[in-house]
Amino acid sequence: MATQLILHDTAQRMRQFYALTKPRVTMLAVFCAVIGMFLATPGMVPWRVLFAGTAGIGLLAGAAFAINCLIEQEIDAKMARTRARPLPRGELTSLQTVVFAGVIGGIGMFLLYGYVNALTMWLTFGTFVGYAIIYTVVLKPATPQNIVIGGLSGAMPPLLGWTAVTGEVAPEALLMVLIIYAWTPPHFWALALNRTEDFTRAGLPMLPVTHGQEFTRLHVLLYTLILIASTLLPFVYGMSGWIYLAAALVLDGMFLYYAVRIYIAYSDRLAQQTFRYSVVYLACLFTALLLDHYV
Repeated sequence: MATQLILHDTAQRMRQFYALTKPRVTMLAVFCAVIGMFLATPGMVPWRVLFAGTAGIGLLAGAAFAINCLIEQEIDAKMARTRARPLPRGELTSLQTVVFAGVIGGIGMFLLYGYVNALTMWLTFGTFVGYAIIYTVVLKPATPQNIVIGGLSGAMPPLLGWTAVTGEVAPEALLMVLIIYAWTPPHFWALALNRTEDFTRAGLPMLPVTHGQEFTRLHVLLYTLILIASTLLPFVYGMSGWIYLAAALVLDGMFLYYAVRIYIAYSDRLAQQTFRYSVVYLACLFTALLLDHYV
């Protein structure tokens, strides 16, 4: 019985630490990084780079999200969407979170430096600082443009994957970064529209809080148009072919449909649907880019 209790407590504690890494967001970031790896080579990614790069980028991303949870634990406690996280519930302490983030972040940097390359390690560390410190501490509580300015750190994974394979920054990688950077505002503002009361209660100056829902709905539409233009650049530049272009046009058409609907006939349910679709959209778009690369 004692052994079972120990095992149960250990498993519970592991789940709590795992939750700190925001696993769904981390997995999307890692997925985009892996796509960047495969697009960087006409053949297959060397297994050592693939596994060490994926693990290192994923661990540093998880560490950044853990620090984000640490810094925002009081804010999270005020919001329905986040109050069940381990820190607001008192399931983990701040010290435990710092140690956990330090350990997995340190392992991630070791893997990237030792088995990938120094450029990828430093770019990934810079992404960690950009999200965990610059965005979370400086931008998020200060300006409604936080997600626009700070979105660059979240857009970096394809570049990290690319440099992991090639050891250099290339225009193709920057185009992928641009796509995610343009995708971030309409993706996040769809959520913010649906969670305006939460952000108001938490005292965060998100766009629908400071400028109202109508202004935010317009910006969802405008940034969706910017996103659509960005997704056409890989084809224009010659990075991709007709398979990607066809997929991008279909995916863009659906995103534009949601954005127009949000602008002219808003509902919370529609905002939820748009937010969910935006995640599927990005995954499908990058999958199409990968398929086009190898077909």
